[in-house]
Amino acid sequence: MSKKLVAYFSASGVTEGVAKKLAEAAKADLYEIKPEKPYTRADLNWNDQSSRSSIEMKNPASRPSIATEVQDMEQYETIFVGFPVWWHVAPTIINTFLESYDFAGKNIVLFATSGGSGLGNSQKNLEACVADTVKWIPGKRFSGSVSVEELTRWISGLAL
Repeated sequence: MSKKLVAYFSASGVTEGVAKKLAEAAKADLYEIKPEKPYTRADLNWNDQSSRSSIEMKNPASRPSIATEVQDMEQYETIFVGFPVWWHVAPTIINTFLESYDFAGKNIVLFATSGGSGLGNSQKNLEACVADTVKWIPGKRFSGSVSVEELTRWISGLAL
């Protein structure tokens, strides 16, 4: 059995809830991608063009710093990477995370939460952050109310 990690960024707690259920379903370790400078409610106001999240998402080179590191990343064969969908893609802190480790030869599975939009161009945008030898497993968007059972069924259908 290969070792799995569920790494997630959660701005409001919804993605965190799904990540915890996914870690249980996948029998995986859990790691929170915490920004070095936590986001405030004002930072997350997407209606304010001068909010931190709006500024970061307008700048493709934005790489928010992460507070902690994954210990022994090399032990993991499959990494589930979760995030809330922002502007139809992954928040730029996910780019920071993927650029921080060597994922060569590993499986990456994206999962996201949103009120209705899917993963959009998230995978396409993130592929440049990792080695060409990464195996991308098709990801999925979930609602915050997804069950452990539903996640278990989804995982069993993945080519891991």
